[in-house]
Amino acid sequence: MSQQPPLRRAMGGFDATTVGIGAMIGAGAFVVLAPAAAAAGALLPLAIVIAGVVAYCNASATASLAVRYPSSGGTYVYGREQLGHWAGFLAGWSFVTGKLASCAAMALTFGLYAAPGAGKAAAVAAVVGLTVVNLLGVTRTAIATRVIVSLVVPVIAFVIVVAFSAPPVQDTGAVAPGGAGGVLQASALLFFAFAGYARIATMGEEVRNPRRNIPLAILGALGFTLVLYLLLGVSLLRALGPAGLAEATAPLRDVFDAAVPGEGSMGRGGAVVTLAAALASLGALLALIAGVGRTSLAMARGRDLPRVLARVSRRYGVPWIADIATAVVVVVLLLTTDVLTVVGFSSFGVLLYYAIANIAAFTLPERQWYAPRWLNAIGALACLVLAFTLPTTSVVTMLVVLGVGLAGRAAVLARRRARG
Repeated sequence: MSQQPPLRRAMGGFDATTVGIGAMIGAGAFVVLAPAAAAAGALLPLAIVIAGVVAYCNASATASLAVRYPSSGGTYVYGREQLGHWAGFLAGWSFVTGKLASCAAMALTFGLYAAPGAGKAAAVAAVVGLTVVNLLGVTRTAIATRVIVSLVVPVIAFVIVVAFSAPPVQDTGAVAPGGAGGVLQASALLFFAFAGYARIATMGEEVRNPRRNIPLAILGALGFTLVLYLLLGVSLLRALGPAGLAEATAPLRDVFDAAVPGEGSMGRGGAVVTLAAALASLGALLALIAGVGRTSLAMARGRDLPRVLARVSRRYGVPWIADIATAVVVVVLLLTTDVLTVVGFSSFGVLLYYAIANIAAFTLPERQWYAPRWLNAIGALACLVLAFTLPTTSVVTMLVVLGVGLAGRAAVLARRRARG
């Protein structure tokens, strides 16, 4: 196989931060808050804070690792370098499988908001269209994400103001229906919404001045999104109540409808919120496709996935076969699953991925000010605890998927040894 060209360092710090924010806000604002409220009840803000604290542990570990290894692949690369090939493979396989589920969730969210009644067809079209954008180069990906974020964030801010302005709902439901376990499960589900900063690390080979820009972009994207989620969660609880939020299929639109009687979801306000939901989902999906493609590229370079996935376009500097393969798998998932089922799968895979990231960061000899060793230990433990508080079906399904991947790698290694 001929030597493939490197990826281009075309993104600055602002673009990298925007990619991270764009990967997070679609999931958090429009998908996860309702099921998280069903588990945590009135303690939803506490669940958001717990998820945010764990995300900071993971972000700091990822940032310190990305400074040392500024190449595509994220924790797959970090795990291989710091913990060995098996740990790296488990991290990469967890990321790829979990984020393929995330891609499907974001595409389905877009379809449900943008084309009710034809959601799956719209979702497939979105995957195809955004894959084409990714194939045209990372600068176009960053520009598209910046446009989407600039349109979505003001709408979410508007909904927060409307929700705080509406009369509060008197809700007599349980503070936390599932007790402490329910709060932890809500935090685990919400973690799905905080994982977008990983896209910055997985695209580390395309960021200029990575030692400075990657840590700043990761921590900046996480801080901005945590504040936004916390304000949104508190305002939605106030306007809809814990029970109303738990039952909502489109909570942001429901808040506007409740605050403006007679307007309805087809009115101007509902249409704006629907458009924002669609754009946010597209922004998250755009960054997700890029991130999965880059991790697949790194795993192919390490011979843990087929080598053909390591091919990079000489014209556009992108892993074009990996991006196309990602789109194909996501389309298959779109035709066989639903938006809420894949959230649990994704959360388990991502939490395991970050547990490995924290362990890898713990072994680094040099320490960054934002990632002391004790914080890495807390992050690893917290990720594992949250992962196993997810619904049993999600845990068992992902353990089977991960087991199949590990068994497949063992079989490939045995065949290589047999050939000498």
